[in-house]
Amino acid sequence: QVQLVESGGGLVQAGGSLRLSCAASGRTFSSYAMGWFRQAPGKDREFVAAISASGGITYYANSVKGRFTISRDNAKNTVYLQMNNLKPEDTAAYHCACRDGIYPHTRGNEYDYWGQGTQVTVSS
Repeated sequence: QVQLVESGGGLVQAGGSLRLSCAASGRTFSSYAMGWFRQAPGKDREFVAAISASGGITYYANSVKGRFTISRDNAKNTVYLQMNNLKPEDTAAYHCACRDGIYPHTRGNEYDYWGQGTQVTVSS
């Protein structure tokens, strides 16, 4: 079993930055790929970014490429999402997810454990 706890969300103006964190516990963090997904009210969950177990492979949604950066610190059992140049359309609940495999994936159904989420609101 893996427990995931996100933090770092909040209210920010367009053009601003936030850094989300996801702390994991329960299993060998360095053996698992991690991902970030988001869901806005009335919309389907969408992929944001993912990173391999070693951190050497990263994937991004086209909508965030060049603005968001995913990283991980396996010594701290934590994955991060640095979000720069935020836009109102980035407003959503952001969830981290853990995949029982070393390679990242863009599909949510490939992930086995999910956090409760942290809200990000970007005002125009």
